[in-house]
Amino acid sequence: MTRIYLGVGSNTEREHHLRRGLDALEQLLGPLQLSPVFESDAVGILGTRFYNLVVAADCQLELGDLNAALKAIEAACGRREQSVAGRITLDIDILLYGDLRGRHEGVLLPRPEIVRNAFVLWPLALLAPEVQLPGSELSIAGLWNGWRGGQKVWPVAFDWHGQALTPELLLRQGLPAVDQAPGSGAA
Repeated sequence: MTRIYLGVGSNTEREHHLRRGLDALEQLLGPLQLSPVFESDAVGILGTRFYNLVVAADCQLELGDLNAALKAIEAACGRREQSVAGRITLDIDILLYGDLRGRHEGVLLPRPEIVRNAFVLWPLALLAPEVQLPGSELSIAGLWNGWRGGQKVWPVAFDWHGQALTPELLLRQGLPAVDQAPGSGAA
């Protein structure tokens, strides 16, 4: 078994596609651990705001098989290579696959977006604060504490199978995290 972390996002019928994606991931991987859900502006594309979260699971699949299965889940949720510009029904990225580093079977690990995007790093830090980023001496929480990007990220209420994923305390804070360390009240 390999511990994996996946970034999951949608900016089209967000709630519907995230729930469908989580259902499919649960069928593929078994029990899931889920971060809170965050809203953020689109990065790298012109499009509407995304909902994002991070999923952790223990995986029996080899990396290439996992990547192919994730692409099939995206396609089943309406994602196509020739999708309408700026509209992403479901995006699932492998962030971490055990301690693998470098390019393996077409997947670059750890995924560079971990340290670049608050909508990946904040939920990952909440889900797996003590995990050390492969190739780094810092934990995920340490990376988040040092993050100084300019992206705005908001916690949003979201439930799956009757379980609220975003804690009420986080929702009450309600302010986007922008250029501040989580210790300052953002996380």
